[in-house]
Amino acid sequence: MSSTYRTGRLLSINVAAARTEQIHGKQVLTAIGKLPVSTEDAPARIAVQPLGLAGDEQADPTVHGGLSKAVYAYPSEHYPFWQTVRAQAQASLWDEKLPIGLIGENLTIAGLLEADAYIGDVLRFPDCDLAISEPRHPCFKFEHRMGFKHAPKMMVQSGFCGFYLAVRKPGTIAAGERFDIVPGGREVSIKELFELQMRKKRD
Repeated sequence: MSSTYRTGRLLSINVAAARTEQIHGKQVLTAIGKLPVSTEDAPARIAVQPLGLAGDEQADPTVHGGLSKAVYAYPSEHYPFWQTVRAQAQASLWDEKLPIGLIGENLTIAGLLEADAYIGDVLRFPDCDLAISEPRHPCFKFEHRMGFKHAPKMMVQSGFCGFYLAVRKPGTIAAGERFDIVPGGREVSIKELFELQMRKKRD
């Protein structure tokens, strides 16, 4: 199939430089603290190159980065879930709205969930093509970022993992843009692959 399947929207572009933080009593290099790129006027156009977004870094290329995991996208639809479970873990957070980029994503998107995101599908922006490559696996840095120890387990149980993207056609993107989802072979979804990989880890 080569025709457009559906469309989605890019809500926010989030980047961070790698920095050292104390996690579990150790000094760890991390770039999970993504913050939205913003301007006072029009949305900024951000360059997208084969290894990722301009202004962004990856601290550990074994788990995030490289050609196949250059960009990490996360559905905004899951934020209410994380708002609830984080609030239950820490009562003081009931009234705290989760900031965009908290999950560590480069792209906060709407309109495409893991069950409908297939390996090889392409997110076609006006000036850039990004291909869905694999699911994200939660780690101790995600636990630290979320602020409660069961966060990785909750990601596994919910399947709300988001997905990595390879840069098929470099260019630029801007918050607010819509993207077309161009189907690839549609043999396995991010949801299916994530569940399979997590079962193998447990076995």
